[in-house]
Amino acid sequence: MKLMLRAFGVASCVVWGGLASADPILGTWQTEADDGAYAHVAMKPCGPAICGTIEKSFKDGAAFTSPNQGKTLVIDMAPQGGGAYEGKVWRPSNNKIYLGKMTLNGDRLALRGCVAGGLICSKQTWSRVK
Repeated sequence: MKLMLRAFGVASCVVWGGLASADPILGTWQTEADDGAYAHVAMKPCGPAICGTIEKSFKDGAAFTSPNQGKTLVIDMAPQGGGAYEGKVWRPSNNKIYLGKMTLNGDRLALRGCVAGGLICSKQTWSRVK
């Protein structure tokens, strides 16, 4: 019985420890419409950072098969603390990679991508898909 209780205690610590260290940005997010289309992006760990891959694509509210599905949109976003992340963002509509920043606020994710040393930037706010 003691061995069983110890095993349960160790298993509980592993499960709760893993949940406590899970990044709150993980999950699926809906982008804003860009050139009439939007996507669901799955945010997952990629090494010590977070990456986001296009899972589903939508145009005019209807799902469609986009050539961008499965591609990485959010690249190596490293947590900076306080819900802030820094890395890179790929914009499919012009096939450019931008220096990126993200800020998490509840179920809203503000993204900003910049080029030319921050002179030219684009912003979007994504919402968590439930």
